[in-house]
Amino acid sequence: MHRRLPPLNALKAFEAAGRHQSFTLAAAELCVTHGAVSRHVQALDAWLGAPLFERHNRRVVLTEAGRAYLAEIGAALDRVALASARQIGRGQTRVLHVNALATFTLRWLIPRLSAFQRANPAIEVRLTTSNVPLAHLAEPFDVAIRGGPDAYPGHVAIAFLPEGRIPVCSPGLLRRLPLRAPADLAQHTLLNAATLPEVWPHWLQAAGVPNLRPQRSVTLEHFYLTLQAALDGLGVAMGPERPIADDVAAGRLTLPFSGPALPARSYHAYVPEARAEDPAVRAFCDWLPTAA
Repeated sequence: MHRRLPPLNALKAFEAAGRHQSFTLAAAELCVTHGAVSRHVQALDAWLGAPLFERHNRRVVLTEAGRAYLAEIGAALDRVALASARQIGRGQTRVLHVNALATFTLRWLIPRLSAFQRANPAIEVRLTTSNVPLAHLAEPFDVAIRGGPDAYPGHVAIAFLPEGRIPVCSPGLLRRLPLRAPADLAQHTLLNAATLPEVWPHWLQAAGVPNLRPQRSVTLEHFYLTLQAALDGLGVAMGPERPIADDVAAGRLTLPFSGPALPARSYHAYVPEARAEDPAVRAFCDWLPTAA
């Protein structure tokens, strides 16, 4: 179908002049002269057969027809610019900065990330880990993964994975020292994370043995270190259910008790509002719940 279109330069001049309500500012934006903008607008008036501006001494005001036309042309030029930017970006790699909790990253996200990369080859995920709240996170990010729900001004929170905590150990340790009831933990080494010192006391309280004294306790700096120590048979750790799911399924770790499971904060993706509609951000956030 043949399209009868006015000259593009005339449309650009009119849109800039209408947006600024000034030929002078439009000329500065387009890097042309005031006279050039005026001529383009006059040519568009003639092409359309109706004036788009009223001229008052040193200023111009859109006519009613001009206001209606500007609304349409501005939106159309925006769509052309967006389509052009997307076309230019085809085949180029988009870097997506993701900051996530260390244990979650090591035990859950990294083992699944190859599936996201295969489905989105034009997106390069750059991972950093941190446990600090977003309000204290200095480095910029596109997506941050933390517990929640929390309200961070200027950010959108997307829940994608529930969480709980339950004792976990290696099958070899369980064969050497069976655990038939929570009271049997008195014969074991309990692995503690310095970042979450209250987890074991809370679980022992929930299991009905609040005064239990283990054979020994070992405290490690981070939660993910207690999980590695459990894998190596050093003792019994409090495992976050989601990050240990793959190890349990593969038989590298086992759950000696069916419960209780301590409730824990679910995992949320936090996205700056300015990036919420970014296609790469949306692709990653849409993928997260499907990867469980």
